[in-house]
Amino acid sequence: MLARPMVAESIGTFWLVFGGCGSAVLAAAFPNIGIGLLGVSFAFGLTVLTMAYAIGHISGCHLNPAVSIGLAVARRFSWSEVLPYVVAQVAGAVVAAFVLYTIASGRPGFSLADGLAANGYGAHSPGGYSLVAGLVAEIVLTMMFLFVILGATDDRAPRGFAPLAIGLGLTLIHLIGIPVTNLSVNPARSTGPALVVGGWAVAQLWMFWVAPIAGAVLGALVYGSVAEIRPAERVEPGLRPAPVGPVARD
Repeated sequence: MLARPMVAESIGTFWLVFGGCGSAVLAAAFPNIGIGLLGVSFAFGLTVLTMAYAIGHISGCHLNPAVSIGLAVARRFSWSEVLPYVVAQVAGAVVAAFVLYTIASGRPGFSLADGLAANGYGAHSPGGYSLVAGLVAEIVLTMMFLFVILGATDDRAPRGFAPLAIGLGLTLIHLIGIPVTNLSVNPARSTGPALVVGGWAVAQLWMFWVAPIAGAVLGALVYGSVAEIRPAERVEPGLRPAPVGPVARD
């Protein structure tokens, strides 16, 4: 049954958006002791690391539509389950964004013009990077993230360490990409804040669906080209693979 994995994906994606975006909105520039870009990057990585151990055995801990699609392309996940996972992930992200807005708006002087950690390019890029720069960054960083996920969860990789590699991988790509787009690599993470902010964030949201999904597909294809895919690792349509997602089952 998909009910429990979907609930787990919703909770996990809620934690990713609330923890990652929340660190950016509430703590990054806190007077005198703000955590800055480094802290926000680690916050995103820690959300995935902690949830990988908490729900990896339930849903695989994808927390990301691009990851679910990339895993399906790599034959690590059933295509029939991709849409339910994506719906659950987006739902968790949207709830997290509204909860974060409720908390953040309790501070005097708060304004949605600050963006609520929404992703953007051009005038809405933290560093003023163009659409092309943002598109390339999101594609390449998502591709490498999928490559790390597939390698870390390969049944030939050391057991039990996949969450560490994946969490640190997400930290690294945030260190690279936050100045460019606030870094997405995750359509659900982008959708939650965009729906709260509205306006420009919704208008630019298309890029943060197209680029991560394209990057995930490329990551799956690249990994498949350099790693020997054995018959036992292939998954027929409608069957749940093992591992089901980023976290390998011991």
